[in-house]
Amino acid sequence: MARAPHLHADLTLSQAADGLPAIRRIDSGAIWHALRLGWEDFMANPTQLIFLAIIYPVIGVLAAAAAAGRDMMPLIWPLISGFALVGPFAALGIYELSRRREQGLPVSWVNALDVRHSPSLPSILALGVMLLAIFVAWMIAAEAIYRASFGNMVPASIGEFISMLTGTPAGRQLFVLGNGVGLLFAIAVLALTVISFPLLLDRPVGARVAIRASLRAVAMNPGPMALWGLVVAVTLLVASIPLFVGLAVAIPVLGHATWHLYRAVMPR
Repeated sequence: MARAPHLHADLTLSQAADGLPAIRRIDSGAIWHALRLGWEDFMANPTQLIFLAIIYPVIGVLAAAAAAGRDMMPLIWPLISGFALVGPFAALGIYELSRRREQGLPVSWVNALDVRHSPSLPSILALGVMLLAIFVAWMIAAEAIYRASFGNMVPASIGEFISMLTGTPAGRQLFVLGNGVGLLFAIAVLALTVISFPLLLDRPVGARVAIRASLRAVAMNPGPMALWGLVVAVTLLVASIPLFVGLAVAIPVLGHATWHLYRAVMPR
């Protein structure tokens, strides 16, 4: 059964003359409501852990281990944090499960794979490639920032790297500049994808329309979307400690909540 989003009383709709779907203004209450509904979806079908919620942290651990070599040590944090940039694509199966539950259809973790039958699959894959390109661009930028701060100096250990970050002006510069640039990448991904992937699952629109609708949703709701971005960032950070195990809950809950946030800003 569909559940009505928690919305402000004087919400308005934007129906663009250029053919974009109508978008609803929301308040911050819609963010917390979406999270509550996301938690309910997760609790109703916890077997979803078998899908992305377990695979995702395992991949994170393996990737971090692969990057732990001496030459790659400065890029461990950019690599780990960069996974959030491809998270909207990784959570596609979770969106599908929430969509099915909303429609009263049977829901099992196997249904997460039904995304492959979506008529918008080519557009979904195109957006996935875009996120991968953004991730690669972030890694290149992170390495460039490190080189600008420390040149070719490579720390011999994690302890030495932490000392470089906290005990030198170049380290403090790296910390501030690196996190600032990373924030810009995260904001770009949020604006491009906050509703685009759910929209592609829900309606037969193309990637261009989905991206433009997502950008408009953020432009119309800057405060709530900034709050959503903060919630996602803090949740993923806390869930990654220790060894990413908390992502087994955080990823599906945020994925389900993303679907309900989409439903809040995009009326049927």
